[in-house]
Amino acid sequence: MRLDGLAAFQPYLSFFHPAAMWVLFGVALYALYLGVQVRRTRLADGDRKKELVKGRFAIRHHQIGSILLALLVLGAIGGITVTYLNNGKVVISPHLFTGLGIVGLISTSAALVPFMQKYDWVRSIHVLLNLTLLGLFGWQAVTGLQIVQKIVSQMMTNSTV
Repeated sequence: MRLDGLAAFQPYLSFFHPAAMWVLFGVALYALYLGVQVRRTRLADGDRKKELVKGRFAIRHHQIGSILLALLVLGAIGGITVTYLNNGKVVISPHLFTGLGIVGLISTSAALVPFMQKYDWVRSIHVLLNLTLLGLFGWQAVTGLQIVQKIVSQMMTNSTV
């Protein structure tokens, strides 16, 4: 596939996905913080509960979670697309499969939200899925840095020839 119009941007496209994913990893940690605050609010009593409610943690958790869902899906699509543009193929690797697994986990977690108010066990599954997602996301960060190092090494080798 020839994309001559993107030729000037192609070296930089390889770095957009990793940078975006690192930002989203931070957003995911913030969503975790908000989720913990939602739980604290739900379990609190009296004045403490009134104080925590003012933080609007549930609304913020839902909003951040929605943004995270959309951007993770788009980021995964972007990463796969850039890999294809740079290599002419999608590289089949643990990084790819784990990324697709993360997309599946966050989609399933979001799909559970309507059932969480009625069933506490669904809330537990939501939490378990998201903690698993964060663990996999951390692993993705490490393997992603290894991939970036490989790309930079190839760029350095190609530029000195």
